[in-house]
Amino acid sequence: MMFMEDEIDMFKIGIITCSDKGYENKRIDESGKVIEEIVKSKNYKVEKYIVLPDDKKIIAKEMIHMSDNIKVDLILTTGGTGFSERDVTPEATLSVVNKLAPGISEAIRMYSLTITKRAMLSRAVSGIRNKTLIINLPGSPKAVRESLEYIIDSLQHGLEILTGKASECAR
Repeated sequence: MMFMEDEIDMFKIGIITCSDKGYENKRIDESGKVIEEIVKSKNYKVEKYIVLPDDKKIIAKEMIHMSDNIKVDLILTTGGTGFSERDVTPEATLSVVNKLAPGISEAIRMYSLTITKRAMLSRAVSGIRNKTLIINLPGSPKAVRESLEYIIDSLQHGLEILTGKASECAR
């Protein structure tokens, strides 16, 4: 019985790697694997993990599918948040969310600035679509690990509120 209860309390995760080269099998997706490793270490369940090209419509369509059909609690993206013309992950995210959650991306940038000044170049965003939190993470495995490890414990409370497992006033 305890196993079933743990299963119910588990958060469901979707991982999207946004990379033309990864999609074309010209680059191994290490960043998505880092996300998978970290969320599994927190006993979250990866429902879907996919590598997509840097295409706003394709990325947005997958986010909608993961949120509305698979009903994941959290979508973590990696890649596509820089200045390149093909970097469109924030725009895809903004096109599907109902509410912004800017504090998450601001916290990641603030922490990352203590490691590298280039963190100021991140255009990553975070937001909520219905009952799914969507967070854009950087593209490099090192930056993904640093960012996700920094926010993951605080995310738990937000996800509990979003999914109705806790109230905002719970202590």
